Amino acid sequence: MAKKGMIEQNKHRREMVAKYAAKRAALKAITKNASASMEERFKAQLELADLPRNGSKVRVRNRCEVSGRPRAYYRKLRMSRIALRELGNNGQIPGLVKSSW
Repeated sequence: MAKKGMIEQNKHRREMVAKYAAKRAALKAITKNASASMEERFKAQLELADLPRNGSKVRVRNRCEVSGRPRAYYRKLRMSRIALRELGNNGQIPGLVKSSW
């Protein structure tokens, strides 16, 4: 299995995104508002820059919940192809049947 550190770091980032989502959206709306004064927009831009980087949604990486692998990730199952195959072969995923011929 992969490093637990990256899984925990990604989980922490998801929590940060949820925590700062409303504030970030409000500040972005101010910066894009053409009717707001230039000073207000600049102040909102500075406040946006002061928010933690990990509070941004683009910093979250889709990772396998089992192994932490970032590649070959199935969104619906939240796991990688390797973990899916391993658990499927062991019969631990309901409804998944290994094909053989």
